[in-house]
Amino acid sequence: MELTGVGTAINIVAVLVGGGIGTLVGARLPEGMRSSAMSAIGIVTLLVGVQNFFETENPLVPLVAVVLGLVVGEALGIERSLKRLGDALERRFSRGESPVSRAFVTTSLLFCVGPLTIIGSFEDGLTGNYELLALKSALDFIAALTFASVLGWGVLLSAGTVLVVQGTLTLGASFIAPVVTEAMISAATATGGVLIFGLGLILLDLREVRVANMLPALLFAPLIVLASPLWPL
Repeated sequence: MELTGVGTAINIVAVLVGGGIGTLVGARLPEGMRSSAMSAIGIVTLLVGVQNFFETENPLVPLVAVVLGLVVGEALGIERSLKRLGDALERRFSRGESPVSRAFVTTSLLFCVGPLTIIGSFEDGLTGNYELLALKSALDFIAALTFASVLGWGVLLSAGTVLVVQGTLTLGASFIAPVVTEAMISAATATGGVLIFGLGLILLDLREVRVANMLPALLFAPLIVLASPLWPL
């Protein structure tokens, strides 16, 4: 029997190590360099969002998913809850400014939205092949290092999101994989692109978008595709 879950374990270590190094390096960067780095990260985040959005051929799916997700997220107060959690962690562990909730939400989305996450987790769960997740881990290591150098140690918390999301997909691969189609993966990726674009706007201080309240959209997107034969979307 193939050992499963290795890819997720590697990914978690990559995020923790990259984030840890980035946090130490960032504390020594001049404020001007940190500000410039934040602008660069914001621009790249926007571009990643746009790239992910073009994964779908039907923009109505992410649009409807985001609207539905926002309604649910606003009702649940996800953004407010995450901010309270981030503020509590900052008061307990931070000596200086550390936008924990922003770092956590931003990197959690970047690390867990995309084809590599879903397909890689399925391959790991079904066959024990973690090559795709190993590749993703290398990319996430660089991203965690970069983001943590600017946003601080809150990036480390996204390792927990990786554990939950990829761990669930890996363990449930035998049940989920037969149901999930390429169109559903594309829809979830494109919807995630909308959320990531919103994060880019926040990082560039262009507009305050309550991205966390849109998180349920990531569940609605594949469900809309699954139900699409019922109506002409």
